[in-house]
Amino acid sequence: MKTKNHIERKISLAGGTLVLGTLLLTAGCSSMGPDTKVGAVTGGAIGAALGGIIGHQSGRALEGAAIGAGVGAVGGGVVGSAQDQRKSAPRR
Repeated sequence: MKTKNHIERKISLAGGTLVLGTLLLTAGCSSMGPDTKVGAVTGGAIGAALGGIIGHQSGRALEGAAIGAGVGAVGGGVVGSAQDQRKSAPRR
């Protein structure tokens, strides 16, 4: 089995950190609005699919999917949160 070089270790560490951060951020989902939840789940699923496809090209499909899921969940949650805030803002 090949040993990981320095760059691969950094990528693995970054991916693990991103996934852990995403898990910590989504731990408070009970206080999130409905669009935030839907956005995070949808973004995570789309990100995982795209990350898996991109990661497969370099032989790292699982890591790509994990990183893509994290980035997608955070991005989708941000977009959903903006929609929740817009819906709850008082109308003029």
